[in-house]
Amino acid sequence: MNIILLGPPGAGKGTQARRLVDERNMVQLSTGDMLRAARTSGTEMGKIVADVMDRGDLVTDEIVIGLIREQLTTGGAEGGYIFDGFPRTLAQADALGNLLSELNETLDAVIEMSVDDDVLVARITARSTCASCGEVYNDITKPVPADGKCSNCGGTEFTRRADDNEDSLRTRLMAYYKQTSPLIGYYYAKGDLTSVNGLGEIDEVAAEIKAVLG
Repeated sequence: MNIILLGPPGAGKGTQARRLVDERNMVQLSTGDMLRAARTSGTEMGKIVADVMDRGDLVTDEIVIGLIREQLTTGGAEGGYIFDGFPRTLAQADALGNLLSELNETLDAVIEMSVDDDVLVARITARSTCASCGEVYNDITKPVPADGKCSNCGGTEFTRRADDNEDSLRTRLMAYYKQTSPLIGYYYAKGDLTSVNGLGEIDEVAAEIKAVLG
C-alpha cells in the first residue's frame, strides 16, 4: 500500500507516519531524509545531490523523483510507502503518478489532515522535541512526562524550533496554501482523497486513518 499524507506544517503528519511505520511495517519516504542520506551515500545520484546542495542551489523535481525511484526499486517495504513532504506541487504530483505507473505501483490513498489555522498556531507554538531521538511533545496535547524523561528514549533534553512562533508559522501556512493546497483538489478529482480531522487526539486521528486504509 502506498499513501500520501497531506496537510499544513504542524498538522501531525510525522506523528501519524511513525505510527504507520510501526504498526504496518511501512517505509516513510521523507524528502529531507532522502536528500541527507543521498548526500553521503557515494552513489551517482548522491554525488549529484551533494553538488547541488554544496552550490546552494534548489534540488530539482527530477532529482527528488530519482531518489524516490531508487527507494521504490530497491524494495524492502513489505507494508508499502508513505510519501512525506512530496509531492508539494501539481507538477510533482504528475511526476509521482507517472513514476508509480511506470513501476506498476499504485497510489492507494491520499489522506488530508484538515486543520483550523488558529488552533494549529496555538498547538505548534507549544511544541517541543526530544533532542536525542526527535520524539515530538506538546504542552497542550502531549506534554513531556512528569519525570522529565522522553517516553521513547529516556532523554532529558528538549528543544523548540526557532520557527515555531506565530509569525513564522503563519508565513509557512501561507506558503503551503499557495503551493501545496491545490493538491487537495487534484487528488479529490482523481477520487483518491479522504479528509480526517488533524486536530483530534493522536489516537483519534490514527483511528480515522486506520478506517480509511482498512
